[in-house]
Amino acid sequence: MNQKAAPTVVADDVVVTMAYTLTVNGEVIDTSEESDPLIFLQGYRNIIPGLERELYGLNIGDSKKVIVKPEDGYGDEDPEAFMEVPRSDFPKEIPLEIGTELEIRDEDDETLLATIDRVTKDSVRLNFNHPLAGKTLEFDVKILDLRAATEEELEHGHAHGGEEEDFDEFDFEDEEEN
Repeated sequence: MNQKAAPTVVADDVVVTMAYTLTVNGEVIDTSEESDPLIFLQGYRNIIPGLERELYGLNIGDSKKVIVKPEDGYGDEDPEAFMEVPRSDFPKEIPLEIGTELEIRDEDDETLLATIDRVTKDSVRLNFNHPLAGKTLEFDVKILDLRAATEEELEHGHAHGGEEEDFDEFDFEDEEEN
């Protein structure tokens, strides 16, 4: 019989359904309710390494607080990832305020995300680091479900289902006909 037994603990090749709350310095940055959990394939770097490593061995229903240092999360802040841009290069409709997030195209037409870090009368400094770079992350996690990954999920290196299915359910052609 080739049918896999249902996994009982978080391990490689297991699809994990998890609720979490992420805080940085006591401030809630992100949360996933039990009604809208994170679903991922363990062992395939679908989540940050420091969190993934701490989930091994947890059972359905287990909760855990996980502290992730920058080097195991989004890395240290890179001082080379800042760019000074003349204020006059920005269109007037873009609010030049600290914290404004921008999508910028590079010379290869790739989209880069940047945050306005500093504004002076002559220039704007853009920060291309991940917003959580250099930060210690605190996760409160709860394992909601575990299942064996399908062969297709293992081949693709990520879980199927969840949010991905939401896009498949909407048919643009049907909408245009109405």
